[in-house]
Amino acid sequence: MTTSWTVTRLLRDRNAALYLTGVVVSGFGTSALWLVSGVWVKDLTGSNGLAALCTAALWAPTLAGPALGTLADRFRRKPLLIRVNLGLAGLLLPLWTVDSPSAVPLLLTVLVCYGAAGVVEDAADSALVATAVDPALLGDFNGLRMTAREGTKLVAPLTGAALYAAYGGPSVAMLDAGTFVLAAGVCALLRVREEHPGPAGDDWWRQTVEGARLLWARTTLRPLVLAGGATMCLTALGSSLNYAVVDALGHSPAYTGVLYAVQGVGSVAVGLVSGPALRRLGERRFAAYGIALTAVAVAARALPYDAVVLACSAAGGLGLPCVLVAAYTAVQREIPADALGRVTATADTLMFTPNVIGLAVGAALVGLVDHRLLLVLLGGALLATAGSLAQRSASRTAERSPSDASPA
Repeated sequence: MTTSWTVTRLLRDRNAALYLTGVVVSGFGTSALWLVSGVWVKDLTGSNGLAALCTAALWAPTLAGPALGTLADRFRRKPLLIRVNLGLAGLLLPLWTVDSPSAVPLLLTVLVCYGAAGVVEDAADSALVATAVDPALLGDFNGLRMTAREGTKLVAPLTGAALYAAYGGPSVAMLDAGTFVLAAGVCALLRVREEHPGPAGDDWWRQTVEGARLLWARTTLRPLVLAGGATMCLTALGSSLNYAVVDALGHSPAYTGVLYAVQGVGSVAVGLVSGPALRRLGERRFAAYGIALTAVAVAARALPYDAVVLACSAAGGLGLPCVLVAAYTAVQREIPADALGRVTATADTLMFTPNVIGLAVGAALVGLVDHRLLLVLLGGALLATAGSLAQRSASRTAERSPSDASPA
């Protein structure tokens, strides 16, 4: 009942409903292009390496997250989001000309710019959410945003693949461009009051460093973000073993699509209960329990049974987003509004860069070490991460508890 009530309350809030609409619209186009870009390059060049570069191109700008996030603190966030969405729509238009191997560098360049704009957009979006949504409902909103994003991932890639098969890559790029125009229109409808940021004369690097220092100095935030980075790295290592897991089950590589779909369903479900769970448990315990569930899910995939692996995919989908939702909610609550863009982007860099490292290391290890041993070791490392975070939470609770001694 509590979950249903808070979801209903959020959806009745004009700003929250518009935000979620924008997430669904732009996320649909992004998910479609993310899948199709690699297939597009593979068809044009026949190269698996160049196809893999598409994902790397999208992720690479995350490394510059703290500097890019500073941009979100130098302008009012609503006009910035409108301009970024319209800019992304325009950025995609040249992809209409990509029809030969010689045009692949253009596609990769656009994807790098796309990723950079996405970092700025995410930072500005998170900062504006903290202004537009009731602070008491930030956890619920972040959970619903996770549900919306994961929900689009269940449908958009299939839609993009079908559109690509029928009309080619440029049609998917134009679809994505259209979704960004719609997202800009939705953002324009938001009713928010923003203070004009101070003069932008301060040194950009100093502001960027200040954002990183703000995050690192908060003892409530630092363990959450570090645990998020460790979790993303370890689960990325685990996901690089998916094909080995599927092979052990006796299925074709295409079966990994089933596992991803089941995981997506779990991620959709956890978003609906994140708000009440955060209020009951607090950010750290909610994150720790989610990481622990992910640990069990990763380790149990070593068992060669379809039912177990499918259950583990669902459990991983439920557990993995918890630390991300908890970290974003804590950042939005504790960081001053004028620095929220760069701090959010810094947190993104610390949590998602390890994801790329994990994928690369996992790809190297899968041919050298038995995947079952690796999965068990990864599960143990995740469990240790959860235990450390839970222990810190218990210590803080003990520090805050009133003394048992009666006053004199």
